[in-house]
Amino acid sequence: MIRTQVVIAGAGPVGTVAAYFLAQQGIDVLVLEAGADCALDLRASTFHPPTLEMLDTLGITPFLLERGLKAPVYHYRDRGTGDVVDFDLGELHDVTRYPFRLQCEQYHLARALAERLDQHPKATVRFGHRLVQVAQDETGVDLAVETSLGIERVRADWLIGADGAGSTVRKWLGVGFEGFTYPEKFLCLSTTEPLEDYLPNLAYVNYVADPAEWLVLLRVPSVWRILLPADPDSSDSELVSDANRDRVFKHLIGKTGVPTQHRTIYRMHQRVAERFRDGRVMLVGDSAHLNNPLGGFGMNSGIHDAFNLCQRLVRITNGTEDAASLDQFDRQRRGAARSFIQAQTIQTMEMMKQGLATGQDRRREELLRTRADPALRRQFLLRQAMFQSLRDAEAIA
Repeated sequence: MIRTQVVIAGAGPVGTVAAYFLAQQGIDVLVLEAGADCALDLRASTFHPPTLEMLDTLGITPFLLERGLKAPVYHYRDRGTGDVVDFDLGELHDVTRYPFRLQCEQYHLARALAERLDQHPKATVRFGHRLVQVAQDETGVDLAVETSLGIERVRADWLIGADGAGSTVRKWLGVGFEGFTYPEKFLCLSTTEPLEDYLPNLAYVNYVADPAEWLVLLRVPSVWRILLPADPDSSDSELVSDANRDRVFKHLIGKTGVPTQHRTIYRMHQRVAERFRDGRVMLVGDSAHLNNPLGGFGMNSGIHDAFNLCQRLVRITNGTEDAASLDQFDRQRRGAARSFIQAQTIQTMEMMKQGLATGQDRRREELLRTRADPALRRQFLLRQAMFQSLRDAEAIA
């Protein structure tokens, strides 16, 4: 029987952030990851200002700044008319030390933290260890973990489920995962082709609305990433084929044969767990909530979950706070997921589908009015940068 204070299932960015936070505070933590290493996940690549501030308290932000691209300006573009509505997070310089989005692939964070945890006296990371059973009582949690050699038993004071959309922890708890899955498939293409040479005034972050085929253009240090909806009746092999790649780039920049580094098919979900706490077990990140990636809120809100939870676990372990405060974690972070993340991403998806100009004149005028009005623009930027969602969550008793 292995004995530890906290077990974290999942070594993605949210799980490793939670583990590093706790280890730095002197709490023994064991991270269990079913995979052979931190997955090379290309979906999340945006760090918002408050997330950078949180990670700075762990000494992580300088590492990310060295590897990422600062993107203070982002665009809402209309593919049909060419209209561009731009917003600049630089206006929030009085609110944050980091008035920009940082474009950096999430796996850089997870891998760097896994390496630091491997050297930390309070932390242990076990890859190739799959959680297969969860049971809890009033004083702790008992786990069964499958390894290449057999089944290991672990006893912990607390368990944090950060094991993704198909969370084993959530399933063992019997927690419902309410919401829906979009009927479309989504195609992500990565290319080193300099798209800025074909599309004038291109920002690092671009939401391109169009009723026929909307898309998102994101620049990360190594590539441009293109996300667009795909025919759900087409096979995955058809969607990632050279023919479909050529169709996408012909429509986008008038060129075929564009080299791609990755071609990936995704399904997108909008779901929130019916509770984030069950006794001594908590859910964070994709285990607790899923949303489409428009806005880059998913990973960031998961890291916000981790900080909210881990601050409480430290105080509970030190005896300065009662375990009942974990119910407030549940209310605050579930409230943020429902009232902000879900609503904002669904609204953005609908805007992208319909286009800014075709049937969406009202939305276009709203964006232009927001940009022109200093007060409205500031409120908008605070929402998009996720400061408002944090403030609203912290106000929940």
